[in-house]
Amino acid sequence: MYVVVTGPPASGKSTLARVLADRLGWPLLAKDAIKERLVREAEPRTVEESRELGREAVRLLLTAATRVDQAVLDSVWVDRAAAVRRLAALGEVVEVFCRCDLDVMRERYRHRAPTKGAGHFDAERPEEELWPPQSLDPLRGGWPVLEVDTGGPADVGEVAGRILSAARSA
Repeated sequence: MYVVVTGPPASGKSTLARVLADRLGWPLLAKDAIKERLVREAEPRTVEESRELGREAVRLLLTAATRVDQAVLDSVWVDRAAAVRRLAALGEVVEVFCRCDLDVMRERYRHRAPTKGAGHFDAERPEEELWPPQSLDPLRGGWPVLEVDTGGPADVGEVAGRILSAARSA
């Protein structure tokens, strides 16, 4: 089974995915961690090179997921149609969508962008790229979707319980 944590940038995906993986005792496969390694090796010089590394990080994340029976997957899933196909091919999926007020996401993003370092170009990404309308909704690939308000602290035990319950009834 795979818990796929979705939501737009700065919605709290990585924070929630990390604590869910710990709570469930499952591996965490996080696009940002993979991309960070790629950035250190490739040293992209343009926004497009950084985007390409992001796409490669998602590809590597999904490949790694095929090698384990259960995991928590954390990514933005920009190519939604391809993500739904690839995630569905993994098997049983429960989606956890991080819902958060756009102003909160903007503020979080402003504070984190400078900390990401060279090669990410986060400060140069336009709002239309960061928060397009489709990113504000779950992937909804035919699997159970649990929405979590990540504007503040989430009750991880409650979310983990909802995940296991959704998996049992799927």
